[in-house]
Amino acid sequence: MDQGYNMQPQKLKGATMLKVTGILMIIGGSLGIILSIVALLGVAALVALGASALLYLAAIFSLVAAVMELVAGIVGVKNNNNAEKANSCMVWGIIVAVLSVLGQVVSVIAGGNFDVVSLITGLVIPVLFIIGACMNKQG
Repeated sequence: MDQGYNMQPQKLKGATMLKVTGILMIIGGSLGIILSIVALLGVAALVALGASALLYLAAIFSLVAAVMELVAGIVGVKNNNNAEKANSCMVWGIIVAVLSVLGQVVSVIAGGNFDVVSLITGLVIPVLFIIGACMNKQG
């Protein structure tokens, strides 16, 4: 058997990081969807009692962000070792990071406090996801 023949494709530098962060985003997105649906039901009850309808905006935004995170995670896991899809993964990571920042803005507008720790923790996984995609793009 020829020693130079390798049937396995070479693993890209960022493949493991992209796969792990993608799995974490799938888990986070799935939990976020469930919690957002519960929040929407709770907001409906609060609005019926006279609370601000702005709470609906926050709950709907949370649901959209969770769905986007789930999709980004799936794209990352599916394409973790595909250099041609690195740009797509980077775009999805950027979308999730931007939604994390916008989530904090919506929270403040809805009357909540600005939470630096929450913002930082909300950005860690998407930033690592983007770094993994960049590593894959470089080959």
